[in-house]
Amino acid sequence: MLHAYNLIMPHQVFAGADALSNITELLKMHQVKQLAIFTDKGIRDAGLLELPLQFVKTAGVSYIVLDDLPAEPSYGEAQRLVDQCRNHGADFIIAVGGGSVMDTAKLSSILMTDAYGIKELLDQPLLGKKQIRTLMIPTTAGTGSEATPNAIVAVPEKQLKIGIVNPEMVPDYVILDARMIKKLPRRIAAATGVDALAHAIECWTSKKANPFSDLYARQALELILGNIEEACDDENAMDAKTKMQLASFYAGVAITASGTTAVHALSYPLGGKYHIAHGVSNAMLLVPVMTFNEPACRDRLAAVYDLCIRGGETTVEGKSRAVIARLGSIVEHLDIPTSLSEFHVPSSDLEQLVDAGMQVTRLLVNNMREVTADDARRIYQTIL
Repeated sequence: MLHAYNLIMPHQVFAGADALSNITELLKMHQVKQLAIFTDKGIRDAGLLELPLQFVKTAGVSYIVLDDLPAEPSYGEAQRLVDQCRNHGADFIIAVGGGSVMDTAKLSSILMTDAYGIKELLDQPLLGKKQIRTLMIPTTAGTGSEATPNAIVAVPEKQLKIGIVNPEMVPDYVILDARMIKKLPRRIAAATGVDALAHAIECWTSKKANPFSDLYARQALELILGNIEEACDDENAMDAKTKMQLASFYAGVAITASGTTAVHALSYPLGGKYHIAHGVSNAMLLVPVMTFNEPACRDRLAAVYDLCIRGGETTVEGKSRAVIARLGSIVEHLDIPTSLSEFHVPSSDLEQLVDAGMQVTRLLVNNMREVTADDARRIYQTIL
């Protein structure tokens, strides 16, 4: 555990009943003239943009909707929206969407210049400085992007996803309104929910864990382990959905204070090369990596059992194993794929996966147990 640590968070978070109504006052308070709204076509087609737009229109603000963003975008695809935002002369950004939408909006907030772009930030992430305020409105309960200074983009030439981390990207404002996730398809709710679970358990067991990250990771774990199945299974379970939305935010704050580990590190090649959804990639690797890590973080996992499960196990070993079993039961209940064969990934790609995964040193250094190339190979073999 770290002995020196810090925490950065959004300036203000609005949550609960009618949280979206705060949009109008925020736009008026900042005297916004040209608003850029980041979203994607799926969000727009599902009608999820309509409710936030009502409050934008009430503020009487001129706005442009930027929605030409694919799932899991490359840095070039994200750059196109950044350029559109800059060319529009936006003086405020609202992001309505999942992780990719929010990440692109956050990148735009430090790229209102033509002096450098996302490509330059891949190698020099601290180059960018905050130039425009942002408001994040997540439409999933999982990515935690609304709380972090991180943005993830695919780098096609490396067949890998890379995280750009810059404290300047922490959002200014966040709105958590469960109406935005009520009709989320079960498969997306499941994948993003397990992504939040991975964030929480990884931060809890990270080498960089500290009192700040523990506070938020612990609360996230309790909320997720108690609500994820109901939130995904029942469209009308608004209390469970609200708790998952809070848990996603808490787990995002935990990332900011600590950091994810080998689950995320080894998942990046799955998204970068095969375009497997980020949450699904993490779900496939969650149990294999935590099983590998268990000897090094047994006490921490046992503490999760005491906090969140409270069953009949009495030994540290039994409690630790029960937590990993619970993670597996969640993935199984939510019908998330657990084998790369379902995505037609050939076993002959194993060495490419190992090579790419071992490049994600930014996250591997956080892992409680050192991961060698042989370890990564064995972990990938469990899902091939």
